[in-house]
Amino acid sequence: MKPTTLKSLMIPANYPVRTATVELVQTHVSWIFLTDSHAFKIKKPVDFGFLDFSTLEKRHFYCNEEVRLNRRLCPDIYEGVIELRADGDGASFNGSGTVLDYAVMMKRLPAERMLDRLIDADGVTTAMIERIAGVIADFHAGIASSRYISGFGTIDKILANWNENFEQAQCYTTSTLPSSELEAIRSWVEGFAKSNESLFTRRMEQGYIRECDGDLHLENICLVDDRVYIFDCIEFNERFRYCDTAADIAFLLMDLDFHGRSDLSALVLKTYLKLSRDPELEKLAGFYKVYRAFIRGKVESFLLNDETIDTGMKQIAKERAIRYFRLARGYCERSRLRPTLFITCGTMGSGKSKLADQLAFELGISVYNSDSIRKFCSGKMPGVSVHERYGQGLYDKAVTEDVYAQLKRLAGNELRANRSVLIDASFKRASDRSVLAALAVRHGADFVILSVSCDEEEQKRRLIRRSERGVSVSDGRIELLWQQQAEFEPPGPGEGRIITLDSMSSTECLASRIYEELKQ
Repeated sequence: MKPTTLKSLMIPANYPVRTATVELVQTHVSWIFLTDSHAFKIKKPVDFGFLDFSTLEKRHFYCNEEVRLNRRLCPDIYEGVIELRADGDGASFNGSGTVLDYAVMMKRLPAERMLDRLIDADGVTTAMIERIAGVIADFHAGIASSRYISGFGTIDKILANWNENFEQAQCYTTSTLPSSELEAIRSWVEGFAKSNESLFTRRMEQGYIRECDGDLHLENICLVDDRVYIFDCIEFNERFRYCDTAADIAFLLMDLDFHGRSDLSALVLKTYLKLSRDPELEKLAGFYKVYRAFIRGKVESFLLNDETIDTGMKQIAKERAIRYFRLARGYCERSRLRPTLFITCGTMGSGKSKLADQLAFELGISVYNSDSIRKFCSGKMPGVSVHERYGQGLYDKAVTEDVYAQLKRLAGNELRANRSVLIDASFKRASDRSVLAALAVRHGADFVILSVSCDEEEQKRRLIRRSERGVSVSDGRIELLWQQQAEFEPPGPGEGRIITLDSMSSTECLASRIYEELKQ
């Protein structure tokens, strides 16, 4: 878009509605101009292969497609397609000159009621989630299928989409997706497809390949009063819209996981399964969650090449892309992980908790932290530092034994339910580790010790930074380090599987190292 056009579109008088302000939001494919009451979306003249808005005619066609398709779930939001015309040296939606472009005109939905915002603000209820799942189930039950649409469910078509993703992600192997991770995901995808070809065939035969939404993530769902608005579906490529209903709902499941709400993801799945009566959806949910996480990682990576995006936004996009790709890798590993009891082992400041959080996110397992349990049991807030002498007060022998007993109980609850779990504590004594090892054996689970360490100078720097910030669930301080080191009993032969990790590497690299070790 020419600078003069962009400048013109920031002027309220150039819109067909009265507005006091105009705000610009950009994605990798659109400029979205927000007025007080409406949004006007202009497609960027880009061609990504799978999406081609490179000509005015194509942008006009896909604007009309966007309105047509989104009226299925938002009939009163999408008002139509309007012309952007030349107006003197600039442009206006009220102009009478040459048609410069087209925009989708839609009513503006309240940003604070978008599902991603509600999730982040902890403003989502069980009833809201069940309502969303119900809307999607009803939508899937009523949308069209045909022999032509069903053809998009063949294993060849599905793998063609995947191969396109892999090819387009190749250029990000130095920024957001290391080549080793790309190959690990590719290998898993190809293996799953080969092993489940008959399942994909049944999905076609049973009519589950339909004209879906294709973009069911949190930012495209808005809750206003008792209404659920699902907008901005895939209009630009029919092969992304013609997909398995399992692939459609998997986008929402994945994005809830991404936002740390696996509990809500499970509730969506439970509600949807009850309403849809789709007996084999769960067999495919993991596969399609990998697909959706990978796509989001790729789309966020695209922003790194957009010259109109500032450096700060690019850094945010890069971090999000890495996290989506890591979630995709984690989904792959979940499918082959036996019920496992992981424990961390290391001195304060070694990087145990950061690694534990990464694994919890990627593997979707519960993590129980000894410092959090210690504070909870004492009635103290988790982020309030307690400056006790080493081995005294909250850290005396009796309290510590109670904390480890609680950790054992919590781990047992997860293993009893046939779920993996990670216990994040120093486990400086071999006797404490042996208690957890016996617990794993009793429940028929694997037992893995994650022995974490780092350069001692870096460890000291971390403890100093933690003390300076003053807000941490851990009370580890540099003056206590040498005392803990003196008492520490390193894990050794006979204690079970030990994975030794140097936390000078990123947590992402450490997680991949763990996955490779677990395969052996």
